[in-house]
Amino acid sequence: MVYLLHIFNVMKANYDELLPKLQEILERLGENIKLARLRRKLSMEQVAERAGITRTTLWNIERGASKVAIGSYVQVLFVLGMAEDLLKLAAEDELGRRLQDAALTVKKRAPKRK
Repeated sequence: MVYLLHIFNVMKANYDELLPKLQEILERLGENIKLARLRRKLSMEQVAERAGITRTTLWNIERGASKVAIGSYVQVLFVLGMAEDLLKLAAEDELGRRLQDAALTVKKRAPKRK
């Protein structure tokens, strides 16, 4: 039993780790959220209460913690009036469009008329 608990803890620890570049992105997002809150002159308590999360969760969001559910990030962005900004993510998929275009087959002649 102790062995299984050890395996679970090892697996959980590896699951929470992100690549350094991804962690940096989350930290920048957290910093942007914090700056948006400060620009609006809202306290952590106010934002946390309106978002329906704890102050600790908001603190983790502003740190860019990966263990926080994305729903909590969305709630905070909504409170700050920035939820629509999420729609900009992956809106312009340049690489995907190029890959799609490369996979299109070009017919050598026009289709026959019926």
